[in-house]
Amino acid sequence: MIVVLSGGTGTPKLLAGMKDVYQEFSVVVNTAEDLWISGNKICPDIDSVIYALAGVIDEKKLWGIKDDTFITHLELKKLGFDEFMMIGDRDRATHIMRSELLRRGFTLKQATDKLRESFGVKQEIFPMSEEEVSTYILTDKGWMHFQFFWVKEKGEPEVYDIKIRGIEKAKPSMGLIETIKRSKAVIIGPSNPVTSINPILMVYGIKEAIRKKKTVIVSPIVGKKPLSGPAGKFLKALGYEVSPKGVIEFYGDLADLFVVHIGDKFRSETCEVVEENIVMKKREDAIRLSRAILELL
Repeated sequence: MIVVLSGGTGTPKLLAGMKDVYQEFSVVVNTAEDLWISGNKICPDIDSVIYALAGVIDEKKLWGIKDDTFITHLELKKLGFDEFMMIGDRDRATHIMRSELLRRGFTLKQATDKLRESFGVKQEIFPMSEEEVSTYILTDKGWMHFQFFWVKEKGEPEVYDIKIRGIEKAKPSMGLIETIKRSKAVIIGPSNPVTSINPILMVYGIKEAIRKKKTVIVSPIVGKKPLSGPAGKFLKALGYEVSPKGVIEFYGDLADLFVVHIGDKFRSETCEVVEENIVMKKREDAIRLSRAILELL
């Protein structure tokens, strides 16, 4: 069994292909981008993993459910309610179920289990923590929650700093550390290293458990550009080069193997660097890359 760390859109795309070639894996998911909207707990990174593994994710946006409708969102807008995040009707049902379970006393892990079982997902999914943790971005418009920066402001403001609020009190979800200890290896997917993966690694005990395992990191940067999202902007804000080299410097000595795109190979003093085609435009690409990673392990 292997453990995969996931956040954002890059890793769910990989997971959608991995489940076709290997079933024995668990996923640890970033929760620092969660927030409450319209009375419901939104866990975008958890839902993207569930939807990807269930085969229902919107493959164009890489979030939400494909062919979803937005009747409730549009009606709220007509009523003058500012729901800045566009939430689909089927997607909203997921949020309502999760929120009701939490109100009844379920943990986020238990609520996640209920949801992934309802979607027919066999792989175990761990929220990184039960505690409320939030990523805030310092911009030329002041501090703002990640979702406000990325969704409402469309990622346009200048970025000066990133803070993970509440991380000092965060503890790993029940069973998470034990699952890492039982695993044969850890894969850190091609997600934004700063805001999708680093919050997971900052939770007490997680990085230390991973250090004892063979760890493969897949670069989210090809050449000088991120595969998706604001990874480049965030790396630059923290003083790192926007390149695979900058990514591995950000992660420090965590990786045993670092998978980069063809032509991006460089010499690292901390790990072995391997070239593969890491661009995933189709499901077949995700399957091909998954096979390559598993062969490295």
